[in-house]
Amino acid sequence: MDCCGNDLTPAVALFRSLGDPARLAIVRRLAEGEARVVDLTRVLGLAQSTVSKHIACLRDCRLVDFRTEGRQSFYSLTRPELIDLLRSAERLLTESGDAVALCPVYGDPAEVAP
Repeated sequence: MDCCGNDLTPAVALFRSLGDPARLAIVRRLAEGEARVVDLTRVLGLAQSTVSKHIACLRDCRLVDFRTEGRQSFYSLTRPELIDLLRSAERLLTESGDAVALCPVYGDPAEVAP
């Protein structure tokens, strides 16, 4: 609970689901339109098993769903608000400059100046 009595658990789960680089890359790609696993593996340079595992996670979170056409599955985002969230995050990162990337707790340790 936060100071106002709101349960933060769902928000924490949402940001954890987007916190993995592969899942975030999948979501960003699906923000452009639906794709098959084979399309995602090509674009992202990830193994099919990796993409499938992350798609399953995103489906469990109900952020991604699919439709079948013949033997193929086409994945898409379930919530258009997710695209707005990504755009807001990109604006925030642009405005904050390197502050987030250089954060000693969550940033890239290789990027942090001594």
